[in-house]
Amino acid sequence: MNSDLVKLARAADYAARCHVDQQRKGIKAEPYINHLTEVTELLAEATGGNDVVLLLGGLLHDTDEDTDATPADLVRLFGQDVADLVAEVTDDKTLSQKERKRLQVEHAPHLSLRGKLLKIADKTSNLRGIVHSPPQGWSAERLKEYVAWAEEVVRSCRGLNAALEAKFDEAYREARRHYGA
Repeated sequence: MNSDLVKLARAADYAARCHVDQQRKGIKAEPYINHLTEVTELLAEATGGNDVVLLLGGLLHDTDEDTDATPADLVRLFGQDVADLVAEVTDDKTLSQKERKRLQVEHAPHLSLRGKLLKIADKTSNLRGIVHSPPQGWSAERLKEYVAWAEEVVRSCRGLNAALEAKFDEAYREARRHYGA
């Protein structure tokens, strides 16, 4: 039995249960798990699926931030490496949105290799999401600002994986066409 596949299945189940009542902000109101699986798919394709910790991080990257799951839960269920990766890319929800966004830009150059890859995949998925299902109530200006901010975060994560960066660049170009960022 492939223990990595078992871990991935367990993480997919755990993430789906943690985010069961959540939907993406877009007008299509997709189940939130769609974002997590898209991020994980981007990471798997870009790395050949050779880093199970990274893929687990893709599935679990929003659990600390957006659910009742705790870092201790992730350590117990998936190990310290996975919990550390998730913690590395988790925003502090006690801070204002403006401050969280500023800190993402500031911290991006200092992320681990895995953290940087995860940031690129996350922002790629988010840009695709706002193009295909824009968040309800977001003005054209807010959408434009998000696109520019996502590129700013990813800028200092580059140089690690050309395939993943190409997917981001494609999503970024499409978002710019839509929102003029």
